[in-house]
Amino acid sequence: MPATHSPDTAIPAADRVLHLLTVLARAPRALSAAELVLASGLPRSALYRQLARLKRFDLVQEQAGLYAPGPLCLQLANGFERSSSLVHTARPFLAQLSQLTQESAGLIVASGGQAICLAMAESPQSLRCSFAEGRSVPLQRGASALCLLAHLPTAQREAVLHQHYAHDLEARTQAQARLQAIRDAGYVITVGEVDAGVWGCSVPLFGAGRRAIAALTLMAPQQRVQEQEAQWLQQTLTAAARISHALTE
Repeated sequence: MPATHSPDTAIPAADRVLHLLTVLARAPRALSAAELVLASGLPRSALYRQLARLKRFDLVQEQAGLYAPGPLCLQLANGFERSSSLVHTARPFLAQLSQLTQESAGLIVASGGQAICLAMAESPQSLRCSFAEGRSVPLQRGASALCLLAHLPTAQREAVLHQHYAHDLEARTQAQARLQAIRDAGYVITVGEVDAGVWGCSVPLFGAGRRAIAALTLMAPQQRVQEQEAQWLQQTLTAAARISHALTE
């Protein structure tokens, strides 16, 4: 079940259709109307109006009372893939990093409080870690999410922290200190924060004006890391520096 929309955040009428499309895009499966009411925070009557608008343009499809993104969404995704200079620039370096380490490497961006995977180079090994293209997780835990959150502009970062820690000042203070440490180090390594047994190393990618625009993440089963961690960290840092240079040259 996707996260329930916060009841204290009003959604302007003009934004409801886009908000609903966002909820559907992030859902791990097709959802019923009842589930969409909970996930979106929209009244049932408004939900059906927005679903009807989206269905007219093939942005939503319905089958057996369940709703999911429609075929036009695939065209949108393909258009993004064709036109994204970030993805085109990063893909060769992802492949090189994956080949060097024999592990999976991903290009991750922050959007709407989520860490979204734009591109992956999969490990050739049968036991491997993966963050499927298009999948998203909240900007809260795990190497990719923490790296992106640490490098968001201050106002955006504080808004995300407020969302997660509005009622726990101690946890928010600890999170702020951890994010500062990540900015100081220039990378973050985590183990098992999103999926048990998964090691992740994430490094920010910078565009013009040294603005962080994405993260490069290497991920592997924890059991294979052992003595490799220092070498893998250096290889990820090197790949990230090369991508950042290619983006700004």
